[in-house]
Amino acid sequence: MTNPQKVKGDKAEREIAALLDALIGGNVRRKLGAGRADDTGDLHGIPNTVAEVKSYANVATGIRSAMAGLDVKRRNAGVDHAVAFIRRPGGEWLAVTTVEQWATYHREAVGA
Repeated sequence: MTNPQKVKGDKAEREIAALLDALIGGNVRRKLGAGRADDTGDLHGIPNTVAEVKSYANVATGIRSAMAGLDVKRRNAGVDHAVAFIRRPGGEWLAVTTVEQWATYHREAVGA
């Protein structure tokens, strides 16, 4: 029997991967093998970035869960950036990151 929470999580990962692929290109897709000790996030195809995906009825719980290990996953992957994509009830997606990560994105975006 399939775990309903896993089914929900897999669906959320496919949903945000398709949305990001449409918005930024790059062949964004789900990674397989979640739960490994050397976990490097849920999505592949976002350059130099680890992405974690969460879909909880309570957005604060999703943010806490995603952010808890995000920097470890970034280091495991050997990349500079990390972001959590949180699906709000109703389908809207949020991109959540730390202030330090946001500042790094900003510096690179403006070329400073």
